Amino acid sequence: MRHLLALAALVLTAGCATAPADPSADRAAPSAGATPEYDAAAVRALAVTAAELAPGWRVTLMEPGQNDISSPPQTSDIPACQPVLDALTPSKGSAGPLAEADLDIAREGDDPASLYTGILAFRPGRAAAVHAGIDRVLDHCRAFTSTAGRHLLTRLDTPTPEGADAATAFTLTDETGGTTIAQRALVARAGDVLAVFTTLDATGRPAPEPDAAVVRAQLAKLGRKN
Repeated sequence: MRHLLALAALVLTAGCATAPADPSADRAAPSAGATPEYDAAAVRALAVTAAELAPGWRVTLMEPGQNDISSPPQTSDIPACQPVLDALTPSKGSAGPLAEADLDIAREGDDPASLYTGILAFRPGRAAAVHAGIDRVLDHCRAFTSTAGRHLLTRLDTPTPEGADAATAFTLTDETGGTTIAQRALVARAGDVLAVFTTLDATGRPAPEPDAAVVRAQLAKLGRKN
C-alpha cells in the first residue's frame, strides 16, 4: 500500500540525513558477529502470522511490487522536512534494508481498518542509525507545504514496547488534493530489524493507534528470531 511505503520510506530517508548519527544509537546495536544473515525468505519468516494472533485476525503478505510508488518529486518549503517528501519517491541503495516484508493485518468482521506492518532488516548498526535519523527529522520538522499541498508531522509520546530496544511514534497528515489523510506510525527497533506499524484514516478523523496485541506479538517474534 502506498501509505505504508511512504512512512517506511520516511524511516529510510531519515536515516540518510546529513546530521551526525547519535553515537549511543550505534552502541545500542548488536555486534556483527551476533547478527543473523537476512534475505527475503528470512525476513518473511520474521513476520507474524494469523496463527500467532488472537482469533479473528487476518494477515496478508504483500507481494513484491504491490506497494510501488510512482509519485513525482515534490519540494518542501522547509529543508528539514524534505525527507518526508522524499519518502514519497524512495530509492533503494546501500543505506536501505537488506530485505523487507510488508503485511496487511486486519480484523475479520465489521472493522475493515488495516494495520500495515513493515519488517525491515538491516546490516549491523544500520537500524539504530536509521531510528536515530527519524528522531532528528521529528525534532526539526512540524508543519510544511509543498507543491502538492500542506502536511503536518507530529511526534507522539510512546513507551518502548516490550521486546523493542527503542521506539518512536508519530502522525503524518496530508491535505493534498482536498482530502485529509491521517497516518499514524509506530517504529520499533529490535536489534538490526525495524518494525513499522502504520494505520490510516481518510475520513477526517485521527488515525487509530496500532493494535497493542498485534504489536506485542510481532515484537515477541522478532525477539525469538534475533
